[in-house]
Amino acid sequence: MTNATTRVTADREICVGAGMCALTAPAVFDQDDDGIVTVLAAEPDGDARAAARKAATLCPSGAVRVTE
Repeated sequence: MTNATTRVTADREICVGAGMCALTAPAVFDQDDDGIVTVLAAEPDGDARAAARKAATLCPSGAVRVTE
């Protein structure tokens, strides 16, 4: 097992405001007043890391990205 850093980013330009990220990983994502994604934790760990990965797969616009 490596100690690689997980990095979370979100493209606010392509976000459609579905909210799947905030619902799936509330410790990592939120939505602003317009419903657009905001990243709360750019380098999550533990359960938040797993939730961020799931949120990326559920994002309908592909705005959420998780890199290792």
